[in-house]
Amino acid sequence: MIFIITYYGYSDGSGEYYVVIDSIKCTGCGKCLEKCTQSALEIVTQFIDLEDKTVVAVNEKNRKKIKYACSRCLYEGKTAPCSQACEENAISTIWKTS
Repeated sequence: MIFIITYYGYSDGSGEYYVVIDSIKCTGCGKCLEKCTQSALEIVTQFIDLEDKTVVAVNEKNRKKIKYACSRCLYEGKTAPCSQACEENAISTIWKTS
């Protein structure tokens, strides 16, 4: 089985900040987009397992500032609304402050 897991984000002196999308589980339904108050997600087409597949990705505008774009949803150990909306459990976060 092929696993395509994409980590959008970065580590810096203040911590680790990632939105993690499992492209095999993602159906591209868009429920996570509806719950994202910062409009940080978009639907894209990726070539996965020898075919084009519609999946969710963090948009280019927010990739380098994910710490700021998603901080309103990821404080005090809360689960992000985008993760809660995903019935396939294809989207998660890594949010560790130093």
